[in-house]
Amino acid sequence: MIDTLRTVFGFQTFRPNQENIIRSILAGKDVFAVMPTGGGKSLCYQLPAKMTEGTAVVISPLISLMKDQVNSARENGIPAAFMNSSMTAEEMSDVYLALKRNTIKLLYIAPERFAMPHFLAALKTFPISLFAIDEAHCISEWGHDFRPDYLSLSLIPKEFPDVPVAAFTATATQKVQGDIIQRIGLRTPLIVRASFNRENLFYQVKPKSRVESQMLGFLRAHHAESGIIYRTTRDSVMETADFLASKGIGALPYHAGLSPEERNKNQEAFNRDEAQVIVATIAFGMGIDKSNVRFVLHADLPKNMESYYQETGRAGRDGEPAHCLLLFGRGDIPKVRYFIDRIEDENERSILLRKLNRVVEYASHNVCRRRQLLGFFGEDYPKDNCGGCDICTGSVEQIDITVDAQLIMSAISETRQRFGIGHVVDIVTGADTKRVRELKHHEIKAYGVGKHNDKQHWRFLVGELLAQDMIRQEGDPYPVLKLTQKGLGVLYGREEAKALKRQEVISKTKPAAGSGSGQYDEALFERLRRLRKRMAEEHRVPPYVIFSDKTLHEMCRHLPATLPDMRRISGIGDAKLERYGEEFIREINKYLDENPDVAVPEGETDNFGSRVGVSKAGKKGKTVEETYEFFKKGMSLEDIAKLRKLSPSTISSHLEQLIREGREVDIDRLVDPAKRKEIGELFLSMGQWALNPVIEHFNGTVSYEEARIVRAWMLRGVNG
Repeated sequence: MIDTLRTVFGFQTFRPNQENIIRSILAGKDVFAVMPTGGGKSLCYQLPAKMTEGTAVVISPLISLMKDQVNSARENGIPAAFMNSSMTAEEMSDVYLALKRNTIKLLYIAPERFAMPHFLAALKTFPISLFAIDEAHCISEWGHDFRPDYLSLSLIPKEFPDVPVAAFTATATQKVQGDIIQRIGLRTPLIVRASFNRENLFYQVKPKSRVESQMLGFLRAHHAESGIIYRTTRDSVMETADFLASKGIGALPYHAGLSPEERNKNQEAFNRDEAQVIVATIAFGMGIDKSNVRFVLHADLPKNMESYYQETGRAGRDGEPAHCLLLFGRGDIPKVRYFIDRIEDENERSILLRKLNRVVEYASHNVCRRRQLLGFFGEDYPKDNCGGCDICTGSVEQIDITVDAQLIMSAISETRQRFGIGHVVDIVTGADTKRVRELKHHEIKAYGVGKHNDKQHWRFLVGELLAQDMIRQEGDPYPVLKLTQKGLGVLYGREEAKALKRQEVISKTKPAAGSGSGQYDEALFERLRRLRKRMAEEHRVPPYVIFSDKTLHEMCRHLPATLPDMRRISGIGDAKLERYGEEFIREINKYLDENPDVAVPEGETDNFGSRVGVSKAGKKGKTVEETYEFFKKGMSLEDIAKLRKLSPSTISSHLEQLIREGREVDIDRLVDPAKRKEIGELFLSMGQWALNPVIEHFNGTVSYEEARIVRAWMLRGVNG
C-alpha cells in the first residue's frame, strides 16, 4: 500500500484518515467519510482500485468533471474511463469492450446511468472491485443539494452484496450523515468525520459598497492567479464578466442559462488557465476539480452555510494558501429571500430562512470566521486565534458605541418597533423620503439625530446590535426590528454597548497558521508554470493535471537537479517522472544558470533521511570532472556534449562551475576573444548578471553557453 502511494501517486505519507479508509476498503468493508474539499478523497478509492482485481465504479453527479478525473488517473498510470451521455455509440462500445477485457481500473459514471436496467445487468457480468459514491449528500433530502437520481444507489448493496461501498461527501451534518448511511444501505460502515478545518484558506468578510471597484481591486492584488467569483443571478454574472473583460481581466461567465456547449467551453478555458477568472452562479458549485484555484470571491450573499463552505472549498485544493472573500451587504438579504418566499412548502421555507440567518450571522459577527464555520458543522475549534481570518489577523480595538446604539434604539422605540432596518436608518439619518413624510416620522425626536454619519455606518451599527442580541428581527416575510431586554438596558443607560473595530488586512493571501507552506522562488515558479501550460497543451489536459501548484512550489524550494531529486517532490509518481521529469529539471537548471546568485539549498532531508535538493556541485562532482578531463584533451564543448549524450547547456554549466572554482580553463577556446570583450563590456554597462538581456542585445549571435562562460570568467576576477 505504501509502495503504491509512493510509486503511483508520488506521496511519501498519507493525509489524515486516508490510511484507515483505504485499509477498510481493501478489507472489503463499507465506508462513510466526511472529508473537506481538498482532503484527498479521490486517493481513498483510486489507490484500492489500483491494488485490487477488477474495476472500481465511481459515481459522480457531474459529467463535466469526469473527463478531468479520468485524465488525472491516466497521468498517474491508472487505466480509467467514463461513460456519459456525451459519448458516441462507438465510444461506449469501446468502454464495454475494455470492461470485458478487465483492462479498466476506474470507471466514472453518473447516478442516472446506474439506474438504467441494461447497464446494471451489464455491470454484473464484470469483476467489480468497489463502488465509490462521490458527493453522497445528494441522496439525502436533508442535504443542501438533494438529487432524486441518487436514490437508485440503494440497489448497490443488494445487487452487489460482496463488493465494498465507500460514500464520500465534503459537507454533512450528523443528521445528513445518518440519512445517507440509511438510504444507501451501508453495512456497519467505518465512519470517518474528518475535521472541516481547511487551514490553508484565509477567510475575510468586507462591507459591500462599490462592488465593481472592490472586485477589481481584489483581482489586481491577485494578478495572474486563478479564481472564482460567485454571483446570485445570471444577469449579474454576465455584467460582472463583461466589466472585468473591459478592464483587461480574462473572465468568462458560467450559469445554467448558457448553452451546454458554451458552459463546457468556458469551463475548459478556465481549467486550462486560458481564463483567469470564472464568474458563476451556484450552477458552478460542484463543477470544478481544478486544484490551483487561489481565490474565491463571493460578491453576493450565499444562501446557506453548506453552500458557502463548499464554494469556498473550491479554493486551495492543492493545499497551498488561498483567499476567500465575502462582500456582505444587508441589501442582499431580500434578494435571497425572494427565492425562498417562492417555495410553497411552509416547513421547507422555514428551514431555508433559518439557514439564511446563519449566513447573515457569520458575515456580521466580529468573531473568528473559522470558529463560526466549524461550529456550524458541530466542530469545536480549540485555538483562541486561528491566524487565518480577517478577525484573527486584523488589528482589533474595542470601541464604545453606547450613544449611537441609543440613537438607533430611540428610533425603533418611537416608531413602536414596527419597521425594518431600511426605514429606521432613514429616520436616524434624516432622509426625506415619501414614506417618512406619509408616516410623519420626520416629526419624531429621533429624526435626523444621526445625520453626522452616513447610512453605511448606521447599517453596520444595526448589524452589531443584532449580533449582540440587543435588538432582533421578527416577522415574515418583511422583518421588523424589536428591542430585547439587553437592548433596553442600553437604551435606558443601565448598560454600555461595545463593538470591535478592526483595521483592514494588508496581506494579499495570508496562509493560515499551520498551513506548512514555505517561501519559494516566485520567478522560477512563473517559468515552471509556463512550461506546465505548454506541456498541458501538448498532452491536451488541464495544467493542474500535469503538476499541482503545490508540486511546482516544492520544485522552486528544493531545486531538484536529478531524476532521483525530482522523485522526492510531492505529487510525482513513476509515470509523471518518466513523462515530465527531464523537461522540468532542464528548466530549473537553465534558470539557475541564468541566475547564479540564487541559493541552492543544501543538507535538507526528507522523512526517510535522503538528501533533497543538494547543491549542483555535490550532485555533479563526478560528472563535472569527466567533462574537465575531456576538455583538457582538447575537445570542444559541442563534441563533449555529443560524446557524453548531454545537452550543450549541461556541459557549459560544468565548465562554468570549473571556471568559478578557479580551475585552469582556456577561455579563448570557448569564446572568441573579441566577442568575449563585447559581452564583458555589456555586462559591466548593465550593472547586472542576467543572461536574457545579453542574448537579446546581440540578436542571437551570442549563445546562452557563451554568455554563461563569460559571466563565470568575469565573476572569478580573471583579467584578460
